[in-house]
Amino acid sequence: MLNVPSQSFPAVGSQQRVAPAGQSRNKVALKPGHSLMDWIRLTKSGRDLTGLRGRLIEVTDEELRKHNTRSDCWTCIRGMVYNVTAYMDFHPGGEEELMRAAGIDGTDLFDQVHRWVNYESMLKECLVGRMATKVSAGIKSQPETEETRTQVNGLTPPPVPPPPSLEPPAAPLPPKDTRPRYDWFQTDATVNIVLYTKRKIPAAGCAVVDLIDGALRIDVVLGKLSYLLHWRLPHEVEERVSMHTASAVGKIQVVLRKKAKCKWSELGDPLEAHDTFERRKDRRIFYRECVLASKTDVTHDTRLFCLRLPPGTHMHVPVGTHVYLKASLIDSEVVKPYTPVESALLHEAPPTEGSEGSQLFLMVKIYSHGALSPHLDSLQIGEAVCVSSPEGPFSLRQLRGVTHLYLLAAGTGFTPMARLIRSALTDLPTLRKSRLMFFNRQERDILWHTQLDQLAARDNRFEVEYILSEASDSWTGRRGRIQASMLTDFLVQPEGSKCLVCVCGPTAFTELAVRLTQDLGFSDEEMHAFQG
Repeated sequence: MLNVPSQSFPAVGSQQRVAPAGQSRNKVALKPGHSLMDWIRLTKSGRDLTGLRGRLIEVTDEELRKHNTRSDCWTCIRGMVYNVTAYMDFHPGGEEELMRAAGIDGTDLFDQVHRWVNYESMLKECLVGRMATKVSAGIKSQPETEETRTQVNGLTPPPVPPPPSLEPPAAPLPPKDTRPRYDWFQTDATVNIVLYTKRKIPAAGCAVVDLIDGALRIDVVLGKLSYLLHWRLPHEVEERVSMHTASAVGKIQVVLRKKAKCKWSELGDPLEAHDTFERRKDRRIFYRECVLASKTDVTHDTRLFCLRLPPGTHMHVPVGTHVYLKASLIDSEVVKPYTPVESALLHEAPPTEGSEGSQLFLMVKIYSHGALSPHLDSLQIGEAVCVSSPEGPFSLRQLRGVTHLYLLAAGTGFTPMARLIRSALTDLPTLRKSRLMFFNRQERDILWHTQLDQLAARDNRFEVEYILSEASDSWTGRRGRIQASMLTDFLVQPEGSKCLVCVCGPTAFTELAVRLTQDLGFSDEEMHAFQG
């Protein structure tokens, strides 16, 4: 299905979606001195950003609605109220987008595109207080005592009823008999945890295992759902964890190696969210600390970073999904999404033993005024950065039976296409043709230019065409930006074919490419737009 939110946020045609000519990033051109780093510095300056001189208050619905103007703008996210007036000129989407949540609960608008953003850190100096909890008449009649009065400290959101959703009602969870379950057994040397997912799973696996400081966390991703096991282990084990997958029967086995040959009476004490089965979007994003193993130049401003996962982590990132990187800059957390690639477009040799599931490769464009990319570029080998578990709705099921795979990419929108190309050419028996139309500003911006050309020369099922918007006089290829005339001959639908069109790039590029593709008669089921 086409992965474009049904309720568009940011709004179609807004400043955040439509990039000025010549810019590759869909953000409002902020005034000098209004970058993310400038905002972080402002929050550390001691300036009163709430107008309450440090007081925290309970906010009623009526009070929240009063603060709905450009010069006095409050909004609520997950039960906590923030005065975002000072943030207006710093918001990458512009004040128009921020004003959509003025004086109301903006949780759903925020979650549609920014669920991963650490707003608590970014807006902690803007915290007004919490929404007043609505109680029944019977409770209201009880006198307030020191024990029953709830204090607001601004550190953690209070337990308030969830706000009404702006989205259609979510599908109910599967019935209990389809719920995953687990069992375990042991030998003198090992502890074996067996998970039964009760459905067919990818051969590469769908579980992320983290063994950190004696706590074992196993998160099994099953489509839009997540099954989590989480224990504090009773005895010490070796850091190295093994995982075996039987895809046809949906079984996953995690093997721990005992440090001492003793008999375990239990797996340990349950920790947060143990043995829960819920929607992935409701699961808290989990991070582990990885270290930089290497970095190499891809182009003049893009690097290939190799991150080594902790010894106790085993994580396979599915094709078409991304991870979030988190770093603390000036005592504030900055989070950005990146799509992993392989170390090369196609491997000449199989991965070395132990490398699969233990390292990530990220292709990152370094923006001189960016918040996170300059920090990544400044990291020395062995220094750490936090990496989340995989996120994103793309599934390889969308490739089943596909004969013609068409890829439209702009700039670093190429990153999800890199693994998709590799997967299609190596694992998709029905594939007859895969074509990539790759848009860049200049020839020096083309990622993996040589590797793409070599692949096209080696495999006649793959074709690539480069389009440059700022080509030099020596460029002999096509010039310009994406338009209908370019796609007419590119997106062909031979009789009896099954086609899939994938799009990724800046938001304005993605929206235009989707519209032009639809105009050529492709249905939503024949398209996937990568977001974020």
